[in-house]
Amino acid sequence: MKIAMGSDHGGFTLKETLKSHLEENGHEVIDFGTDGPSSVDYPDYAEKVCKSVVSGETEKGILVCGTGIGMSIAANKIKGIRAALLSDVFSARATRQHNDANVMCLGERVVGAGLALMIADEFLSSEFEGGRHSKRIDKITKLEEN
Repeated sequence: MKIAMGSDHGGFTLKETLKSHLEENGHEVIDFGTDGPSSVDYPDYAEKVCKSVVSGETEKGILVCGTGIGMSIAANKIKGIRAALLSDVFSARATRQHNDANVMCLGERVVGAGLALMIADEFLSSEFEGGRHSKRIDKITKLEEN
């Protein structure tokens, strides 16, 4: 799978850990930055990752900041993005199955590296169930249009 990744300074270390794990497991990762621990603005990276997902350049996105909250707020401002702030494996599976989330957000200061890897693996391997959930996704899409 081709995955877009981005972080601010507060999520840089976890992004790098996730990136290595995903590449070792055969995923292609496009890293939109940041490239180090110097202070940067998270909306800039959320925008780059999300535009990559919406355009189809990448299939899914992963965003990391200190708490994951800022990234999830910024990501969900981009039309076509359904970003989920995740801190457990069950929610990673459920948001793919029921919400067809296309971006996951994590907080480096909230979720340890081991759990983050399990969350990412579950998010990327789970599929949207469609069916009754499709009409709800359609309603979310209509909200973006208003």
